[in-house]
Amino acid sequence: MKPMGPIPPWFGAEEGMLLIGGCGAASLVDEAGDTPLFVYDMGIVEATVRRLRDAMPHQLGIHYAIKANPYVPLLARMTGLVDGFDVASGGEAARALEAGMPADRISFAGPGKRDDELRFAIESGVTLNLESEGEGARAIAIANRVGKTPRLAVRVNPDFDLRGSGMRMGGGAKPFGVDAERAAALARAMVDAGADWRGWHIFAGSQALDPAAIIETQAATIALAARLSDAVGQAPPLVNLGGGFGVPYFPGDERLDIRPIGAALDSALEHRPDILKDSHFALELGRWLVAEAGVYLTRVVDVKQSQGETFVVVDGGLHHQLAASGNFGTVVRRNYPLAIANRFDTAAPAPDPVTVVGCLCTPLDRLGDKVALPPATPGDLIAIFLAGAYGASASPAAFLGHSPPRELLIG
Repeated sequence: MKPMGPIPPWFGAEEGMLLIGGCGAASLVDEAGDTPLFVYDMGIVEATVRRLRDAMPHQLGIHYAIKANPYVPLLARMTGLVDGFDVASGGEAARALEAGMPADRISFAGPGKRDDELRFAIESGVTLNLESEGEGARAIAIANRVGKTPRLAVRVNPDFDLRGSGMRMGGGAKPFGVDAERAAALARAMVDAGADWRGWHIFAGSQALDPAAIIETQAATIALAARLSDAVGQAPPLVNLGGGFGVPYFPGDERLDIRPIGAALDSALEHRPDILKDSHFALELGRWLVAEAGVYLTRVVDVKQSQGETFVVVDGGLHHQLAASGNFGTVVRRNYPLAIANRFDTAAPAPDPVTVVGCLCTPLDRLGDKVALPPATPGDLIAIFLAGAYGASASPAAFLGHSPPRELLIG
């Protein structure tokens, strides 16, 4: 038997049926038309944003990194909840604008931006977070050709990383951003070239569950932003502090306590260096805002035995939920929280563990490895939690020609 991660505290049951936003899982499948289905509860997202704002300094901006979940109805609702969108492609930039986020509240990061993406951002008024000197030179050249003043920030590869983060984005050699020792020179060059310099983007890592590590990184980020700004000789309009807030996916993970982070950041901003006194600050969060709001529902099509093991076969799989299969950045595969949605309040699991597998012809398509579940039968609904981030859009949907998942926003 292998343990599962903790089910988020937002979910209950009625007559054995999992409730998502007060609606039964089976009725949501009927509404959507079939499984596999991602359901996103906007009520959870709104409550999460409120909790964040209550804990953080009042002057801190909240940005949503839409790569976590770019579902169009969700983005349209997020425009009224957060202060800006952070995008990572021209396609995401276009989607952000279509959702109604003003261009001057959108920033565009990511290495390898094409010239047509740079031009689109410049002409639209989106801020480009420059990842290299070469990208800066291309942006200036394009801006001169189209007769626009580009809005340019510099993404910094800091000389530190986020301790304990699941994915380290800074420190050492990285494809992301400009090394800290060269960042000020690039910013100064962009100012001298006539750009509208918008400040710094400093993202050290993601998926951290240790408040002390996040506090330490935020303090180091503010200090670095001050040193770089002094070197430029100009105050940055915005310092994007990155994100890093983790969610508890796996056994033993505990929910991140954001209250000490907010208190420490409030103190750090109150005592920030003079060069940053008139600067605005923002957090850039993706998964922390939306992960717990999502549930992936997939139907059992078969239950089979092999060499004494029981396999529960479902109509979904890693082509929709790559992360839950353990193939999205994890070194050791661990189980996401999952349950039988139509027997959500059944306490007694089957006497022997079962393995939940998807419909794909690959041994990688494993959604629950030797987990304790009530006895499953064809037609049951399996619910995989923490499916609101890096699900449908981060999975190989075209693999083996299966249909894409349905998606539904409620609340």
